[in-house]
Amino acid sequence: MSGSDAAAEKAESRQRLQVKVNEYKENQNIAYVSLRPVHTTLLGKTAKVYLVPFSLSNLDQLKCSKSLIEKNSNNEVACKKYKTTIKKTCGSILTPKMKATSSKAEATLQTSSLDVHTESNKPQYSNSDAVILAVDMESSQDGDSDEDTTPGLDDFSGLSPYERKRLKNISENANFFASLHLSESAARLREMIKKRQPPESKRKKPKKTTNEIGCRRSMRLLNVDPSGASLPATPTQPTLVADETQPLLPPGPLEMAPKTRDDNKELFKGFLQTWTAMSKTSTKNTEKELSNIKSYKANLNGMVISQDTVQKVTKGPIFSMALHPSETRTLVAAGAKFGQVGLWDLTQQPKEDAVYVFQPHSQSVSCLYFSPANPAHILSLSYDGTLRCGDFSREIFEEVYRNERSSFSSFDFLAEDASTLIVAHWDGNMSLVDRRTPGASYEKLINSSLAKIRTIHVHPVHRQYFMTAGLRDIHIYDARRLDARGSQPLISLTEHTKSIASAYFSPLTGNRVVTTCADCKLRIFDSSCISSQIPLLTTIRHNTITGRWLTRFQAVWDPKQEDCFMIGSMAYPRRVEIFHEAGKRVHSFLGGECLASVCSINAMHPTRYIMAGGNSSGKIHVFMSETNC
Repeated sequence: MSGSDAAAEKAESRQRLQVKVNEYKENQNIAYVSLRPVHTTLLGKTAKVYLVPFSLSNLDQLKCSKSLIEKNSNNEVACKKYKTTIKKTCGSILTPKMKATSSKAEATLQTSSLDVHTESNKPQYSNSDAVILAVDMESSQDGDSDEDTTPGLDDFSGLSPYERKRLKNISENANFFASLHLSESAARLREMIKKRQPPESKRKKPKKTTNEIGCRRSMRLLNVDPSGASLPATPTQPTLVADETQPLLPPGPLEMAPKTRDDNKELFKGFLQTWTAMSKTSTKNTEKELSNIKSYKANLNGMVISQDTVQKVTKGPIFSMALHPSETRTLVAAGAKFGQVGLWDLTQQPKEDAVYVFQPHSQSVSCLYFSPANPAHILSLSYDGTLRCGDFSREIFEEVYRNERSSFSSFDFLAEDASTLIVAHWDGNMSLVDRRTPGASYEKLINSSLAKIRTIHVHPVHRQYFMTAGLRDIHIYDARRLDARGSQPLISLTEHTKSIASAYFSPLTGNRVVTTCADCKLRIFDSSCISSQIPLLTTIRHNTITGRWLTRFQAVWDPKQEDCFMIGSMAYPRRVEIFHEAGKRVHSFLGGECLASVCSINAMHPTRYIMAGGNSSGKIHVFMSETNC
């Protein structure tokens, strides 16, 4: 090869290299048009059309060799057929926007194909020199992979059987939904809903008839007689609610004036003199012997009740009772709900003249005792925060203790001469009261660990010990160790599962404790040795659910019998039951027509076979032996 030929070939090579450099520079400034995919959804099938970016500024840069075009002329004809078929198949599902975009791209592609020319036998390609039109039809349902010939697509050997089956399904689904005319049906339904708006329903009011006969009404309620004339207004009777909300009585002593009768003062003075004389002649039996259970049961069987031993004494339910220790006459005292104290002498006839009612308190009298040192004194404690002593000889109710900021629940005598008292408060506090100290205040106020105290009882032998019944716990304290901040109890009984109503030591030795609980159980504990633990001896099943209108049951010992106690009953016929500490029922007092109500509060005479029970209406039922009648 000569030097001139080499120089010409070298110049041609440089020219081709410069053309490529110019092409690369021009391609850096190509403006691209990108088409966002257009989605068309038909029952789960989605069609997407993507147009790969291409140059619009220099379409003459898309060059390929002339020889390559000639070689692939047959393929170019096949591509045109394939393009026409796809356009016909997908034309039914393309949106107008997609059609416009695809037609624009097709026109651009045809314009650029006219300027294609070859530069050399060896074609050269770049990333920006190719235009690809991809049509992707996606479906949420998987098609069959079986080979199937699709009409109109048999000429395209480049499609797989799956693609032919998929295009067939797309076309059939599109034609099916087009035949349903769903959009037109939806439009018609919307128009029908708008036209058919339900009218507002207005309830028609019934027409009033002028000649309508009214309903019948009671002439008694209208306060008219049968002729239609109005009757005079009847005076309203006082109710018990007014008595319950009456204000506190003034402090200091109160005159012992009966509330039932104002006439015949000589009869009332004779009544008081009888009580005073009996109190002077009554003697205290210091030595008490425990009779055997057989003789005790025989004496109980001889006790009867009659209409003469049933009398209404107080107004309202009875909350406490006491029997005078007289050996000659039968005197019963009862404390009522509305602050009344009633006295009844059963030996005086007629019995209506033997009942006197006093008003020493303004609220419920929850505890009532005759003084063990002087039976002419009767001490009463009330919810109103007062403790008074009724003196029959002086005819007054003397105020022993008063605390208007607290409500009292129970009390007992710490000393045998009744000079010192222990008072329980509903808020859990306790007060030591000395009657010998002038005034109506306490000597010491003790805070206990109980939230509420229902009953308090002193040991009959070791009087320094006393027992309190709280909501669910029973505590035994030593009075010698009490201070203003309280003291830890010596013993705590925690066997009760519900509210406790009462707890009492046995009357002679204090070796037993009987408790009444709302869980329908009566429990007897062995308190013969007061130590850190008091064992449970017996549990007796007994219905103690009295309800709202009855006073709660309280099991109390018989003062004559160390091992027996009595309690009211909800059973029919009405009765008062006596149990032995071992759990056996000893006796049931049945009164027939004379005992037709529940006796919640009961008391036994300390020496005679006399039992008195009070009910919720203020009546007292007395059982006594025939020799005492």
